[in-house]
Amino acid sequence: MKSTLKRILTISLIAVMLVTSSIFINVFTAPVTADAATNTWTGTVPKYIFLFIGDGMSYVQFASASDYLGHLEEEGKLVRSENLDFMNFPAAGSATTFDSTSFCPDSASTATSISTGFKTHSGVINMDISKTQKYETIAEKLKKQLGYKVGIVSSVGINHATPAAFYAHQASRNNYYDIGLELTTSNFDYFGGGGFIQNTGKDNDKESLMDVAVKAGYKVVTTKADILNLNGNQKAMAIAPDLDDSDALPYEIDRAKGSLSLADYTRKGIDVLNNSKGFFMMVEGGKIDWACHANDAMTTIKDTVAFADAVNEAIEFQKKHPAETLILVTGDHETGGLTIGYATTGYSTYLDVLSHQTMSYEAFDAKIEAWRTQKLSFSKAMETVKADFGLVTAANKASATSEKLVLTADEEKRLQDAYTMSMMATADRKLSESEKVLYGGYEPFSVTLTHLLNNKAGIGWTSYSHTGVPVAVFAQGAGENLFNGYYDNTDIFVKLKAITKVK
Repeated sequence: MKSTLKRILTISLIAVMLVTSSIFINVFTAPVTADAATNTWTGTVPKYIFLFIGDGMSYVQFASASDYLGHLEEEGKLVRSENLDFMNFPAAGSATTFDSTSFCPDSASTATSISTGFKTHSGVINMDISKTQKYETIAEKLKKQLGYKVGIVSSVGINHATPAAFYAHQASRNNYYDIGLELTTSNFDYFGGGGFIQNTGKDNDKESLMDVAVKAGYKVVTTKADILNLNGNQKAMAIAPDLDDSDALPYEIDRAKGSLSLADYTRKGIDVLNNSKGFFMMVEGGKIDWACHANDAMTTIKDTVAFADAVNEAIEFQKKHPAETLILVTGDHETGGLTIGYATTGYSTYLDVLSHQTMSYEAFDAKIEAWRTQKLSFSKAMETVKADFGLVTAANKASATSEKLVLTADEEKRLQDAYTMSMMATADRKLSESEKVLYGGYEPFSVTLTHLLNNKAGIGWTSYSHTGVPVAVFAQGAGENLFNGYYDNTDIFVKLKAITKVK
């Protein structure tokens, strides 16, 4: 009995000693860690920080892009999805997006939450709900306190809401000229992509913001050659030479071969910003949002992939500086209520039919405008529809690439009605309530085409506006574990502040 008790006590003592020594070893030899529960980071401040924001991008936007990339080309094979590279990041969380106004927020307020850690009203940039108190952004703090270089890149206007939320402080996101003036006095080191919205003011009676930027010490370039030759010798502004009517880059699906992409502006930003002290770069895929507003799935997918390509530039940089770099990828809100799955396709999807779309709704709108003048017939217009979207009427089913692209009688009637509306001058259109829901303020024929093609693919939409679902947050690099879990978008700022130790 005594011998047995002695053996038990001996074994227990050994176990205690092993546990104690294990704790001792873990405490004194464990690597630096990020504690998501307390937003604390015990490691070295990362020198290189990338924040990628897909405007309007939530789970379904990047999921549909990855599903499309892995879509089936032949019947009977297993479904597969091809992840965008940022989807493989080791840390992943979810962030709520509501603002002080609504559960369906706008880009100004959500970007304010991300950049400052404060909620505000929709339409307000880095100011409180009384529109009297200004908030300092994470980019401004890093510039002022740590001496980091700062870069802002966007596929839309550089004084649009999301990029503005990192350097401007305005009661209204529509104060484009004043936002542009704040850009020129920000002393940030690189701006790339879109141009200035209202470059000479709302009434075209102000000094050009580009000229103001030059006077503030910026090298402003607008050609591909000059952009590619930029270096870090001075503050630089790389404005796309192929801006559309909204001072934005073309949609990726419409981008001409050889013209600069969002990834190109990101790569050039790294060239300009790279230095021994450190840098912060925010890159926005702004036209994901615009394509979702228009319910154009193929254009959305293409711009989401272009956004992922821009992230890949940061990933390549991180390979050279693994311990010193942090990459974050998130969205500001979801747009369009995009879904994978539609009533008429049940449990099936046919994402391959989207590949028949060759241009964005916007590019197709230009064709409709010409047809309106020409008074082109519906049957003649359908010849171009077949070339640009793959859709054909039942009378021409023999020419269809796939039987899935043949319009039913109901679908053809919807398309004919939309075409009749599109052939009217905008001022003469008298839309019923149901037609307003059908067209959402977009060109009736274009939006009906994208709806029909999307629905045949098994893609649906619920809105032409923003929705209130959470967005994903992916992280890779120094402090990545802080971004695991479920939290509010204001916590993205809190976590960045903790990691960088700014005040």
